[in-house]
Amino acid sequence: MKTWIEGAIRGEAEAYEQLMKQFRGMALAVAYHKLEDAFWAEDVVQEAFTEAFANLSKLEKPEAFPGWFKVIVERQCYRWLRRRQHATYPVQEIQDTAEASDEAHNPEQLVLQKEVHRILRDSITGLPSSMRHVVDMFYFQGYSLKEISDFLSVSIPALKKRLYDARAKLRQTIPVADVISVFRELHEGGKGMLHITNGDHAADRLRQSGIEGEVLVWRELYTFGPVARDMGNEMERSKRAAYLEHQLGIPQTEYLQIVELERKLHAFHEYKEIVLWFEYDLYDQAMLSYLLHYFKGQSLGDTKLNLLCIDAYPEIEHFRGLGQLTPGQIGRLSGTWHMLGTGEIQAGSKFWEAYTSPDIRDHMDYLKQDTSIHPFAHAAFEAHLSRMPSLSNGLGVIEQTTLEAVRQGVENPYPLFKHVGDRLHVLGMGDLEYWAHLRRMTKEPHALLHISGVDTFPDFTQHDEKFRYSVLSLTELGNQVLAGEVDWAELTREESWIGGLWNETGKKPLWRWDTSTGFPVKMES
Repeated sequence: MKTWIEGAIRGEAEAYEQLMKQFRGMALAVAYHKLEDAFWAEDVVQEAFTEAFANLSKLEKPEAFPGWFKVIVERQCYRWLRRRQHATYPVQEIQDTAEASDEAHNPEQLVLQKEVHRILRDSITGLPSSMRHVVDMFYFQGYSLKEISDFLSVSIPALKKRLYDARAKLRQTIPVADVISVFRELHEGGKGMLHITNGDHAADRLRQSGIEGEVLVWRELYTFGPVARDMGNEMERSKRAAYLEHQLGIPQTEYLQIVELERKLHAFHEYKEIVLWFEYDLYDQAMLSYLLHYFKGQSLGDTKLNLLCIDAYPEIEHFRGLGQLTPGQIGRLSGTWHMLGTGEIQAGSKFWEAYTSPDIRDHMDYLKQDTSIHPFAHAAFEAHLSRMPSLSNGLGVIEQTTLEAVRQGVENPYPLFKHVGDRLHVLGMGDLEYWAHLRRMTKEPHALLHISGVDTFPDFTQHDEKFRYSVLSLTELGNQVLAGEVDWAELTREESWIGGLWNETGKKPLWRWDTSTGFPVKMES
């Protein structure tokens, strides 16, 4: 295999054929499992080979090719699923529409649009004729790949390869990451774009990538503490602010800056296009569902709402989030987002409504629904409920995984956080959230863990070097609970929030998570 990969990097056709022969069956099986359509599976696999061969030189270890290629196939599948309803806008049609609009009465704007169109036309003249003809027919004239294939007697996979290669070449001359972005720039005039993302790391990479538009970081933590369907309600907001300050040490004044973010969101009509940048985990899916719930209740008017939501990136072996990507890698995602339809917005809202409901039956009903329109929603929602006390010993999945890790010898807080975070990456759990769980596990009189090296568990308003090197060990109770001899939830009976589900102090949880069925069950009174 190493020889084939080296040959493929040199451009040897035989090496390409050997790699395709070796891995085509595997790739088709993966694609068919995701798409359940043999025709589109073939198409997606061809796209995946094209992408893999284009990036083959970046693969450091040839033996990693099978897993690396599988990620590419899966990413192409999700891209196809996201783009099912995406429309391609022929440049000439866009120009005609613009000239027929009120903006046509603005001579300066019309001249500018025509100049951009001319520059775009000129940019493809340096392409090889085979690529130039396909780009012209597909993007400028608006023909479908099937029509072009019939006209040129060239297979659709070959045409897609030419378009891919053309975009790669045009990146060297056009200051955007993807040809599709160029046409959106032409259509939108390069103005009025807002990007909403999940954290500062991803936002910084986005700003550095050269992608046009403002960036708004949505600073919330819907996976922890009380949440409600209407997060704009002042009473609910105040209750949440007090809880986060008490449990996580986040000052209420800092949390209440969410009001400024909401004001920005309410002014969305100032933007012609909004792009939501999110990931597969519960942290992001809850945040995304909140935003889609908000937009469901709005009239979008002329504002386009787009979504980019991924769970993998070809060059990242263990993808955890957009913050891992370089500005260049973020830039290559430009234009891969798709415009959200009414069905997707409504489906996102249903996630939020179920997630924030105080009635466990709403959560259970959501698990039974078809949520495939958002590929990551079901797994994220299931992970959300797995945080409930289990049927076997009263531990949620975070506590269970933590105790198992300590028993295996992971005894320092930061390696423990990394270990648990990697095992439960579908939660997307941050450090402050995890420390709150860890603090609860070390709290007497029902401590599962003993922590040595610090006098008290820190509140994390300031850096605590002693905590970094402290040592955790299982208490006798911790061992008993792990063995299933004692039910921790029966002992603690503390106030807890899991989404909209609230367990009152002093009461034992009525509902438990059955790890064998992946579904909540009611306890006998």
